[in-house]
Amino acid sequence: MSSHFHRVFATLAALLWLASVTATAAELNVKTLQGQQAPAQAIWLDTLGVSKIEQAWGTAQANRSVGNSPLKIHGVTFSHGIGTHAESQMRIGLNGAALQFAAVVGIDDDVVGKGSSGFEIWVDGKKVLDSGVRRTGDEPKLISADLRGAKELLLVVNDCDDGIEFDHADWAGAVLVLDPQATAKPQALAVQRPPVPAIARDRSPLPASHGPRITGSTPGCPFLFTIPATGTKPLTFSARNLPAGLTLDAATGSISGTLQHDGVTVVDLGIKNALGQSQRKLTIVGGKHKLALTPPLGWNSWNCWAGAVSDANVRAAADAMVASGLAAHGFQYINIDDCWEGKRDAKGEIRGNEKFPDMKALATYIHSKGLRFGIYSSPGPQTCAGFLACWQHEQQDANTYAAWGVDYLKYDWCSYGQVAPQNPDLAAMQKPYRVMRAALDHCGRDIVFSLCQYGMGDVWTWGAEVGGNCWRTTGDIRDEWSSMSGIGFAQTGHERFAGPGHWNDTDMLVVGRVGWGAEQHQTKLKPDEELTHITLWSLQAAPMLIGCNMAALDDFTIALLTNDEVLDVSQDPLGKAAGRIVQRGRTEVWARPLADGTMAAGLFNRSNTPQTVKVRWSDLKLHGPRAVRDLWQQKDLGTFTAGYEVLVQPHSAALIKVASPR
Repeated sequence: MSSHFHRVFATLAALLWLASVTATAAELNVKTLQGQQAPAQAIWLDTLGVSKIEQAWGTAQANRSVGNSPLKIHGVTFSHGIGTHAESQMRIGLNGAALQFAAVVGIDDDVVGKGSSGFEIWVDGKKVLDSGVRRTGDEPKLISADLRGAKELLLVVNDCDDGIEFDHADWAGAVLVLDPQATAKPQALAVQRPPVPAIARDRSPLPASHGPRITGSTPGCPFLFTIPATGTKPLTFSARNLPAGLTLDAATGSISGTLQHDGVTVVDLGIKNALGQSQRKLTIVGGKHKLALTPPLGWNSWNCWAGAVSDANVRAAADAMVASGLAAHGFQYINIDDCWEGKRDAKGEIRGNEKFPDMKALATYIHSKGLRFGIYSSPGPQTCAGFLACWQHEQQDANTYAAWGVDYLKYDWCSYGQVAPQNPDLAAMQKPYRVMRAALDHCGRDIVFSLCQYGMGDVWTWGAEVGGNCWRTTGDIRDEWSSMSGIGFAQTGHERFAGPGHWNDTDMLVVGRVGWGAEQHQTKLKPDEELTHITLWSLQAAPMLIGCNMAALDDFTIALLTNDEVLDVSQDPLGKAAGRIVQRGRTEVWARPLADGTMAAGLFNRSNTPQTVKVRWSDLKLHGPRAVRDLWQQKDLGTFTAGYEVLVQPHSAALIKVASPR
């Protein structure tokens, strides 16, 4: 047989084989994928196992829904497949062993709520198919992808950016059509994790001042501001042009006393050690309702201790705030959340419970550290945890808080719903906060007023009107990507109502060790997700109240919370919060102007795969070449003519500062 005939015969055989494969692929319809027997030359995806699938809720199931029901989409039942939950990923090594993937996708019928998910097929790092939004009750949708020569398959379920509730997502009847000539076999692989984000960890021995550049107080009320500063100790502080009534402790950097007059004073601060000295300006504003001119930075007990909170672990948090260096970067508040309250005495005055025997002594201890003290209550008869609250004792409790030395009050709606009218109108929603605002105004002490009512009645539109310094715009946060991102990325539009003295509050931070009780765990957020968390909260000028166990801080969490260039965005005195500027697919750009004339921009990747995120200067209403600095890495990136783009890891962010060319 001639070599020419051999070639012709081989070519004909290949064509016949390809035709048979194509025929097999064409037969992969919904009906064939319902059966017990895999189609010819194919294997069920579930035979590869589900143990390496990562998802945001529950555990992936072979041949069952994530809720452990038979796989069923819009009344169509499937014998094989994988039940998962948004957001999820399944990674499969192919090494040329497969020709095609096919599956029927949709939300499982075991869902009683309104689930919505998107199904994506990625081949060798490129997205080749997107199902679009599949909702509860939608008919099953057949999807497929060509895998000839592919090395790797990635199956992704996303939450369509509306949260993961009820997202029971099925890869029903999922099959891999195999190449009969291949020697390799498909296998499930562990999902690849990007390395821990590279962020600056500055430990300079030189003296430097940090934190807010502006602070305010009511004349006649006690004043306390400790200059945040780093550098090899001992440090010596100086202040030129302090307003009348204030004095500086040169050894601790604590400015205290009582302002005598309204007005704005620019103070020249100096910090010195054996290696050098530095200067910084601090603006002190005297007047009524001049508190929280930058978003509060501090700690709150709830996300780590919840009902297990005690005097001892609050003192430990204050100690750790100083020892960790966080106080030296501007974190000031140590706030007790719920569960401190006891009974009222014979005069009706609120007292701490057995875990808080002396609230005034606790406040004095916190103040001795140069920090401020916060507390919690409700306008209703009881707090959320069932402890005694302020109902009909508002002025008395405000006076008690002032006598103890409280600097911050979180006021939580909770049981007020029991005494408010059913379906309260706007005036009824506002009433308890107006009452407490008036009480705080007559207690003789500056107390930052934090409204907590979860965003009811679009509180961001009227929170400042009723005297709030900040107001929760959302329900409680959890240490999960879906919760944190669902809250953070839903805030666009709210920025119009924020500014110095009144801020949108997107709830406490969930980095570090959290747990809501005595048993705690490292946050479920991945490092890149923690980076996104702090980037978003800083851009949005949200209060940043750490929610973790301060006595168990790890190096990465400290680095996240002590990057001064990132904190400078949060604490920028212009007070213009960021909104969403660009949204392209699952990438977003948020930006805000800064007091020095520059622009801070966050480039976010909400998807499960690396994405290039781009911002054009025209998106920011800028023109001409612009110098760019990476704030997380604290390095200059160069000058860019029309915009900037960067590869961002899944669920991660880049934070840049855009300036004029040098």
